[in-house]
Amino acid sequence: MRKLGALCCCLMLFVFAGCSNPSRPSHKILLWHWMTDCNDTFLKLAQEYQKETGIEVDVRLFAPSDSYSQMIIAAAQANVLPDIYGILNTKSIVADFIKAGLVTDLTRDMNADDGAWANSLFDKALADKRFEEGNIYGVKAGIYGVPIDVTDEQMLYNKKLLAKAGIATPPRTYDEFIKDAQILNRVGITPFVSGWGELWLVDCFASNYAFNIMGPEKIFATYRGQVKYTDPDWIKVLSVFADLRDKGVLIDGIVTKGNKYAEQDFALDRAAFAFNGSWCVNVYHDMNPNLDYGVMLPPPVSTAYPLKIWGGAGSSFVVNTGSPNKDEAIAFLKWLTAQKQQVLFARQTNNLPSNKEALKEALRVVPPILGKFSKGMDQSTHPTVWPVNEDPLVIDVFDKGIQAIIIGEKTPLEVVRDVQTVKDRLMAKRN
Repeated sequence: MRKLGALCCCLMLFVFAGCSNPSRPSHKILLWHWMTDCNDTFLKLAQEYQKETGIEVDVRLFAPSDSYSQMIIAAAQANVLPDIYGILNTKSIVADFIKAGLVTDLTRDMNADDGAWANSLFDKALADKRFEEGNIYGVKAGIYGVPIDVTDEQMLYNKKLLAKAGIATPPRTYDEFIKDAQILNRVGITPFVSGWGELWLVDCFASNYAFNIMGPEKIFATYRGQVKYTDPDWIKVLSVFADLRDKGVLIDGIVTKGNKYAEQDFALDRAAFAFNGSWCVNVYHDMNPNLDYGVMLPPPVSTAYPLKIWGGAGSSFVVNTGSPNKDEAIAFLKWLTAQKQQVLFARQTNNLPSNKEALKEALRVVPPILGKFSKGMDQSTHPTVWPVNEDPLVIDVFDKGIQAIIIGEKTPLEVVRDVQTVKDRLMAKRN
């Protein structure tokens, strides 16, 4: 089995070496990405850039995103990364790429001309690839990536289905949400769907309520090992999922449902509420142009702390430090995130632009619901900007434990005990 794995790895590296074309002409920028809904727009922008500058941008799409991520890691190991690429992984992995000399520090370019480039972009988007002085990853302080768009994850509600159930306005609190869900069940409408077969969406939803129930300092103290997961507040967070299960809120099979299928359920009127990101505007339009829906923050359980949602940079590109066309690649990304190009990008993809001035103009030409999503950025946060992150092994046990709660295999108390056991073991190894 190990020999087979090694052979597969060698074959993969051979493929990369074959397609990397190290003799490609200078001033031809190679860009790899994973965004199927944006590919046509990237190609059009690349053509426009060549007309303006004479520099060709070779845009190559690799999907789905999981396969793309594996390809990037393999390409890094084989030293065949393109000039421009994205890193779809945790901040610690991004840090590993930086420390390996695979990502260019863009701070000087961002801060040139009194910070013109950096100031044109949303700070919360830039934070995705910014490392502050004294960061826990040991990375030199700087900006190492360029956000292309911004996004956040919120709740959606189907106006037609709510009206059918006699619900005049979307719920403002968790208790109202549960009450509405019971009304929907009585008239045969599934209350809620999300792609909770994908653990990151489970983690995102749980994070919303962790911030709401215990606040950021206690969350980060837990990650540092100063508060245990068996604390009553963490049990309260997981109890939200048990309550959603017991009250019949969740669509059948939610823990095995990929987000693409959850998006189909909501777009085709199979569920009244959904949890998804702002990219869904484009997705829902393709699935059902007549879908009438609204956006809302997840209904808070507590008034102790503000509920936070995940948001920030939707997609970001980095520049390969070893690229022979590094300066040209940086110039292209600066052009790509300028106001004119960002407005065009938003109009054609229904994504929120990372350029602040472009957003004001784009909101006049994109679907109005994107304006609702943009307002959610004020309540946004993200693991990439937190002062400390939990170990991936702990996160995995936590998220899979939530899935076990939903299907009735475990209680919230059993899950927090499992999570704390893993946390204790990791802490002991470090000490």
